Amino acid sequence: MLGQKDRIENGMENYKKDGLKQLRDGEKLSFGEEIALILKLSFPAILAQISSTIMQYIDASMVGRLGPTASASIGLVSSSTWLIGGIISAAGMGFTIRVAHKIGAKEDQIARNIVKWGLLCSFLFSLIVTVISVILSFYLPELMGGEEAIRKNASLYFLIYSLTIPVQELLIVSQGMLQSSGNIRLPSMLNVIMCGLDVLFNYLLIPRLEVAGAALGTTIAKIIITGIMLYYLLVKSESLSLFGRKDNYNMNFRRFIKMEIPKAMQIAIPIAADSAIMGFAYVAFTKIVSPFGTASIAANSFAITAESLCYMPGYGIGVAASTVVGQCIGAKRNELGKRLGWIAVVLGILIMGSSGFLMYIFAPQMIGILTPDREIRELGVKILRIEAFAEPLYGASIVSAGVFRGAGETFMSSVLNLVSVWVVRIPLAILLGSRFGLVGAWIAMCTELCVRGTLFLIRLALWNRKHF
Repeated sequence: MLGQKDRIENGMENYKKDGLKQLRDGEKLSFGEEIALILKLSFPAILAQISSTIMQYIDASMVGRLGPTASASIGLVSSSTWLIGGIISAAGMGFTIRVAHKIGAKEDQIARNIVKWGLLCSFLFSLIVTVISVILSFYLPELMGGEEAIRKNASLYFLIYSLTIPVQELLIVSQGMLQSSGNIRLPSMLNVIMCGLDVLFNYLLIPRLEVAGAALGTTIAKIIITGIMLYYLLVKSESLSLFGRKDNYNMNFRRFIKMEIPKAMQIAIPIAADSAIMGFAYVAFTKIVSPFGTASIAANSFAITAESLCYMPGYGIGVAASTVVGQCIGAKRNELGKRLGWIAVVLGILIMGSSGFLMYIFAPQMIGILTPDREIRELGVKILRIEAFAEPLYGASIVSAGVFRGAGETFMSSVLNLVSVWVVRIPLAILLGSRFGLVGAWIAMCTELCVRGTLFLIRLALWNRKHF
């Protein structure tokens, strides 16, 4: 018993250590310390991702009670909101990864200059996206092939979403920069609070404004949390705050464009291309599903929301992987970065494999919470159980992509996603969807995710054999 107690105490001691500081200081980490570091960074990020998913889940459930038409209105444009979200996220990703590299190299003053100008550049980019999205909102539902009954609400929902893009951009970038510095806990806590605020505002607004209320409730919650997130980044962050400091090195905007923009774009452009590839694939998939009718559109949207409870932990581990690998690169500890990357990927496979098993068992309950409509529930359960088989390999692809982001190697991830989605998913969804409807389309999706995970594992194995 004493030996077991000692092992538990050693494990807790490893968990309490500041692994990122050890990494930056060049200290050797034991295998137990490496695992503890990944777990310590992963748990808050997983919590944040799950809270975000619960927020979407509650939104969908509240709207679902309004009837299938309201649910289909949001489902029709949801793939377009994912596309835009991916693009604006990519715009700031280059800056957040550069912050991680500079923190790892102990070049905090340069990191703070990246924070200052990176936020400005990201905000200006988001204004351009906002203008385009607002114009598109009046035509999108018809372009997506939505039925006449759902077009008005779909257009209104997308318009409100479009007007909040600058707020979303600042939230994404400020959160990413805090995470890159190693502070994953605070953004995670704020995401949980945002979930609670979203539920509160939606409870107040959806009964009065219906679909528009769902969009406005989420918007208000994001505005509040964005303000808090920026305050902690710019005022309170130990390594990145801009106020109350007298740095010896201040980079002007012209020098920033010359020195940092090319490096940030080298990271961000492939991620943006990847987001566009995936986003347009989601749009194309929705376009394939739309002719199947309102029930299929709603079931497709609800199943995606329900499934996200399973794969969001993978994204949380991916955030941890990006942070730790990024700081390893900055600290010139490439071999440690590779090893920690593999630990994160294995953890992602195990967690998402377990969540996929639970999703298969509890699919009726997961869909039942979202809608009282029997036809939608039966369809949703069928496709959710199909998708459960893809979760382990989907986890491998999500976390591997996080590893490559941290290393600044984003091009090949985009290529793998391009091949997987547009060569496997979309053609197979057209073929199987024409014969088996929504179920056939989701069989295609499941197949593609398994192919994607296999490709990313092969890429990771080859990446570990070379020096980057």
